[in-house]
Amino acid sequence: MTTDKTAIRDAATVIVVRDPAENPRILMGQRGSKAAFMPNKFVFPGGAVDIGDYEIPLAAPLAAECQNRLLDDLRPETPEGALTALATAAIRELWEETGLVLGAKGTWSGTPPEDWTGYAATGHVPSGSDMRFVFRAITPPGRPRRFDARFFLINADQLSGDLDDFSRASDELSHLQWVGLKDARSHDLPFITEVVLAEIEGLLPDLAAPASVPFFKNDDEAGWFKRLHGRAPTEADLGG
Repeated sequence: MTTDKTAIRDAATVIVVRDPAENPRILMGQRGSKAAFMPNKFVFPGGAVDIGDYEIPLAAPLAAECQNRLLDDLRPETPEGALTALATAAIRELWEETGLVLGAKGTWSGTPPEDWTGYAATGHVPSGSDMRFVFRAITPPGRPRRFDARFFLINADQLSGDLDDFSRASDELSHLQWVGLKDARSHDLPFITEVVLAEIEGLLPDLAAPASVPFFKNDDEAGWFKRLHGRAPTEADLGG
């Protein structure tokens, strides 16, 4: 079966802010020159939701406010259990691309899947309690890849281990670094990343969830901004 690479895929991105009150810095890396999506651009860690992400339970769920806003204006084809899968994908991508651990201390109830083996060996299980949903964007039509990306914000204090040790990172992102928020725009950034950075500045220094979540929505006819205010989740939304 041929996969339609232009179909919209769910994706999760992690914005990690270090020292938000005194010297805010953002964790970023550079995509490879041969990448099909946004080559050479400096981006936050993140990527598409995998099928396996629907099978990984969270030690603690996302805050109810975040869950409600993630459910606002869902695409009709979004699978059941998407809330947990998005949070899980964000944690997995952060681990794979940076080697940094977001989660709670704990042991897995069974043998972890192959792509979670290294993470599980650190003595952690994924947890959504410290993540805040702050932005959403759908890639415009006509691009080689299209994603419905949800951006999650965390304080670097919630990560485990040495924040400057990227030795366990894969090679998906190069030049991993903590970029000063005021200096980030000097890098080669995607347009949407610049928009997100402006939103994050408005959440300093507390990094609290915004009053409503900006959504840059693109379809085949037009692109526009709207605000996500939320709806209550059902059991199916949570994968029950």
